[in-house]
Amino acid sequence: MSETIKLNANNLEHLPEGVMVPNYNRTKIKTGIVHVGVGNFHRAHQAFYTDQLLCKGKGNWGISGIGLLNEDRKMYHAFTRQDGLYTLMVLDPDEKLRPRVIGSIVEYLFAPENPDRVIEKMADPEVRIISLTITEGGYNQDPATGEFNMSEKSVQWDLHHPDQPQTIFGYLTQALKHRRERKMPGLTILSCDNIQHNGEVCKKMLISYMKEAEPNLVNWVEQHISFPNSMVDRITPVTTPSDKEHLKVQFGIEDLWPVVCEPFIQWVIEDNFANGRPEWESVGVQFVEEVDPYEKMKIRLLNAGHSLLGLTGLLYGYRTIDETVRNPLLASLLREFMDKEATLVLGKIEGIELEGYKDNLVQRFSNTKIKDQVSRICAESSAKIPKFLLPTIREQLDRGGSIQFGTLIVATWCRNLELAGTSDYSIEIQDSMRNELEQKAKASVNDDPLSFLRIEAIFGNLVHYRRFVDTYLQMINELRRHHIDEVISKLLRR
Repeated sequence: MSETIKLNANNLEHLPEGVMVPNYNRTKIKTGIVHVGVGNFHRAHQAFYTDQLLCKGKGNWGISGIGLLNEDRKMYHAFTRQDGLYTLMVLDPDEKLRPRVIGSIVEYLFAPENPDRVIEKMADPEVRIISLTITEGGYNQDPATGEFNMSEKSVQWDLHHPDQPQTIFGYLTQALKHRRERKMPGLTILSCDNIQHNGEVCKKMLISYMKEAEPNLVNWVEQHISFPNSMVDRITPVTTPSDKEHLKVQFGIEDLWPVVCEPFIQWVIEDNFANGRPEWESVGVQFVEEVDPYEKMKIRLLNAGHSLLGLTGLLYGYRTIDETVRNPLLASLLREFMDKEATLVLGKIEGIELEGYKDNLVQRFSNTKIKDQVSRICAESSAKIPKFLLPTIREQLDRGGSIQFGTLIVATWCRNLELAGTSDYSIEIQDSMRNELEQKAKASVNDDPLSFLRIEAIFGNLVHYRRFVDTYLQMINELRRHHIDEVISKLLRR
């Protein structure tokens, strides 16, 4: 298109036909939800569901987004310039792109700039839900012990500077303290992260922090705050310059930060809300008594499958996930892992036909329009592998089942770390534990062959399981001697 329109509230009525826009008056929407961690996934998932709800005229549940980290400044500027609006681009391989402008985020606050304002927003009596997408690592949980890491630097800062917190736990503690002191009702803290039992984990970590920071607050939280578990699902890659250009050229919309996603979407939540909730079920959200079987299925199949494709794909030099699935060997490896290891520890899941679910996963991964970066999938593997993959390996060890496919993923991870920084390896490792990971992986080549497995914060006591260690050593040695193609081919022939 020759003319372009900058996305903001004043220009909504000037957007071209075919672009869906909010049909509700955003100036009259009150904030009922505070959401911490407004990344692409939240904007393609919870904010999308809530926008649908507002379009149906069901309730008054606007979202106040919170940027907790310094790196959220870019998002803050985008939201400020666009009045909280952004374009959601659903990429179906077989259908025409139909962009939708989302308006459910009616406010965005940048915490490092004004922490007190964020605390007061969380303590606002109209706010009845605080939801979180802070990534697996944001919960500060030691993967080896399952306990809260009290010695972490920002946690120590919060303990000594409670009015200028840096972590989600510091903010929540101050906000809930205000609510108790002002004799206000409780609320729901809703984790939307890819952690099994995410609500329980969130509660445990927060209570652990409070016992040090505000011990007198613990009983009130136990009585007035609910932490439902939830399972979320929608593949949402990083926005690229070409995504912005596509939106600009095809629809004439200048959007500083649009979101692309797949058509599939799922949200399963335990119906345990302390102070009311949106009628999300009217737009497809599933409320259940027990979410555990659904989240276990998703984490063990989709998230672990993503890690399998990402870590092996790096060794092939692939850039996107759809490239990996088009490799017949990797597609077969994925299916063998799902069928022979992950599925066997899932049990029955009401309303889910697992074979169809796995078939659908492969189709979703192979969507050529979702250019999900392999680097994104592999980022922060130190937080992902202990939750997505290692539980399956442990359960298979306990039941005497196959562990070879899951162990290959671990060995592939180590091999990537060994190669990091060499002339034959161009990918930069993105991980908060990067230095230790690379050091231990490289030491395992000529020094201690098990040094990588001795990272207790990740692997716990797995290094003491003889069958796992023997399988791992076989896999890593083969990866060092042969191309990954040959290693996978040999494994699939067994």
